[in-house]
Amino acid sequence: MSGEFRAMRWIGPALLVLLAGLAPGARAGVFDDDEARKAILDLRARLAASDEQSRARQAELSNANAQLLEQIQTLRRSLLELNSQLEVVRGEMAKMRGNDEQLMRDVAELQRRQKDITQGVDDRIRKLEPQKVSVDGHEFLADAEEKRQFDEALAVFRSGAFDKAAVQFSGFIRRFPTSGYVDSARFWLGNAHYGKREYKEAIAAFRALVTASPDHARAPEALLAIANCQVEAKDTKGARKTIDELMKAYPKSEAAQAGKERLAALK
Repeated sequence: MSGEFRAMRWIGPALLVLLAGLAPGARAGVFDDDEARKAILDLRARLAASDEQSRARQAELSNANAQLLEQIQTLRRSLLELNSQLEVVRGEMAKMRGNDEQLMRDVAELQRRQKDITQGVDDRIRKLEPQKVSVDGHEFLADAEEKRQFDEALAVFRSGAFDKAAVQFSGFIRRFPTSGYVDSARFWLGNAHYGKREYKEAIAAFRALVTASPDHARAPEALLAIANCQVEAKDTKGARKTIDELMKAYPKSEAAQAGKERLAALK
């Protein structure tokens, strides 16, 4: 053995003897130190445990904070994504509103065109359909072409173009022999011939009116016009006979009064 080990070997028993010989108070001090050391060790152990618990709690809080932060980040991303989706929806809604407005404009334009087309069709139908007209106190139905041709011929006569008027009235009578305008057309045809000094043709037209429609408003004037043609043709006898016929057939007419005055002049 070494010298140090031999020394410790002898010191141990000596120390025990010395401790055994100590006074009771000294031994109590030694025990107090032990208890203090135990208290300190126990406190250290509790502090260590508390530190461990604190570290564990801190770790838990750190994990919870990390999870909360992750949740917040996830929520932010979700909000950003939702906002993007909302923007897309807003854009689509705006586009749809624009499409709806354009559609409404298109519908309005189509309705306007349909109305114009319908109006145009109605106008054409009305032009083709017979219309009620009144000429020389006589009401009847006439189609648009009848009315147009008669009005045109009458306008030509009133302009003084008797040649053209005679042609147009003659053509009208041939084309529309049953028209309600025919008797009036005969009257104005006779006047057109009279204007051309074609007395024979004028008398024929006036006589056709009186024969076909003796109740026509122009019949008294037609007889007076025949008498005037006969006077112009130097047929005084024929003129007197026609005026006599006029006064007997239409005694209360203005034409009869004029014929009476004319008859007096012929004498």
